Amino acid sequence: MLEPFFTSTAVVAIGEIGDKTQLLAIVLAAKFRKPGPIILGILGATLLNHLAAASLGYYLSAWLSGQVFRIVVGAAFIAMAVWALVPDKMDDELKTIGRGGIFLTTLITFFVVEIGDKTQIATSLLAARFHQILLVTAGTTLGMMIADVPAVLLGEAATKIVPLRYVRMAAAAIFALIGAWVLLAAFHLV
Repeated sequence: MLEPFFTSTAVVAIGEIGDKTQLLAIVLAAKFRKPGPIILGILGATLLNHLAAASLGYYLSAWLSGQVFRIVVGAAFIAMAVWALVPDKMDDELKTIGRGGIFLTTLITFFVVEIGDKTQIATSLLAARFHQILLVTAGTTLGMMIADVPAVLLGEAATKIVPLRYVRMAAAAIFALIGAWVLLAAFHLV
């Protein structure tokens, strides 16, 4: 019953390490040195973004069903595995703080940066796979917080605990395993 929650948490927590939104968390922490509003902004942005992504995945899976859809979802997870091996970089410098303060700056920046990101796409795919919006959203949000809160609190030191190359490889392996499982199920092999 809680498989969607735990799977979503693990997939996103591992997939987020070294991701551009985690790098954004480090940049925000270094720039503003106020972890409270940054963490709350990340939480709010992630909830909104992942709720939308999970809803999209859920409704697409309800509308598009059958073997072809399962094959597309499985192949998408395998594509995510390949994508997870590519390091993310923060290309744009953070603009100066706006009227809304650190919380609003973080909320808006994180929401926008997360659009089309690996973890957002993974959220849609997980919701499609499990046919579950709330548990997937809760799990992916928790996964984001597990990866990003230490980044905010510890800054760059958090990314040096385990080399990012190994984390990307672990994330790729998880995405590939989920993709293979979905494909095997689509062909009735499991």
